[in-house]
Amino acid sequence: MRYEHVCIEAVAHTLPPCVVSSDEIEQRLAPVYQRLGLPPGRLELMTGIKERRWFEPETLPGTISTQTARAVLEKSGLDHRYVGALIHGSVCRDQMEPATAAGVHAGVGLPASSLVMDVSNACLGLLNGMLIIADMIELGRIRAGIVVGTESGRDLVEGTIDSLLHDSTLTRQSIKPAFASLTIGSGSAAILLCDRKLSKTGRRLLGGAFLSDSSAHKMCAGGVETGRHGDGRPRMETDSEGLLHAGVALAQKAWEQAKQTLSWKNEDVDRVFTHQVGRQHRTLLMERLKLNPALDFPTVEILGNTGAAALPMAMSMGLEQDPPKPGSQLALLGIGSGLNSIMLGVKC
Repeated sequence: MRYEHVCIEAVAHTLPPCVVSSDEIEQRLAPVYQRLGLPPGRLELMTGIKERRWFEPETLPGTISTQTARAVLEKSGLDHRYVGALIHGSVCRDQMEPATAAGVHAGVGLPASSLVMDVSNACLGLLNGMLIIADMIELGRIRAGIVVGTESGRDLVEGTIDSLLHDSTLTRQSIKPAFASLTIGSGSAAILLCDRKLSKTGRRLLGGAFLSDSSAHKMCAGGVETGRHGDGRPRMETDSEGLLHAGVALAQKAWEQAKQTLSWKNEDVDRVFTHQVGRQHRTLLMERLKLNPALDFPTVEILGNTGAAALPMAMSMGLEQDPPKPGSQLALLGIGSGLNSIMLGVKC
């Protein structure tokens, strides 16, 4: 997978206003911790997550995505008329139908000629949206496009807390599949891609590789089960240990394929932006890929796991705080439950 005509012109993010510490979550779970003999501080110790952010209750993802899409368009300086696609790529959506992208498209005021749709693929939705837009630009079908998404973790975490508090059968073993749900944060990101002839930055998307391991599709599963939990909030069950090792193994294979496609060696990489799950995941990922951890831009400690928004949020924050020098090469390392992996190379 190679691109000759595609640039990542701008990246933007929106941070939620409500900061929630891991200590606060554990305080709410104090009866469970006491009954099971779990030590306080376990959540931060195991994940490295000190805090995460949430939007205000009942905030719709599309409302925030509209703000973020406007921000990335303004940041790019590109005229609205060039935007030929608007893709909403997060797990969280406003409703089943119509596509959340429709409301965002209307809110931003994009052309009627734009392709408008949602793309959902766990934590890879925004990267999948990037590839769809990049393919369209490379084929000459559109000149620019925006992929945007907003993850809202409040309902998942609070629903999980309620379920744990009311489960009298809970044991130290049976609590494990729910533990990953307590790491979830919220956030929003948008990426604007365009034909290099329109680009002012010249930040090229070079290409990369994608790979799947669908044998691991049951290791992380979530959704709304009203009959089981008594409310409409989502729940998720995760085999954290199994997912960690299967995900990193898949990422290792995808990274080798990406390097071959790009004619890169590890030494050619100047900056790394990864999907943010937890400290242990990042440590093992960088170790297996044999990349210097200092090249990464970690956000999970303060944002938690923000799903499909995690990698582009890290990229937006990283590029904003420390703009790369011309000629720098960036690696985007994406992994999502399913399992799927997308590894991309960017040249500034």
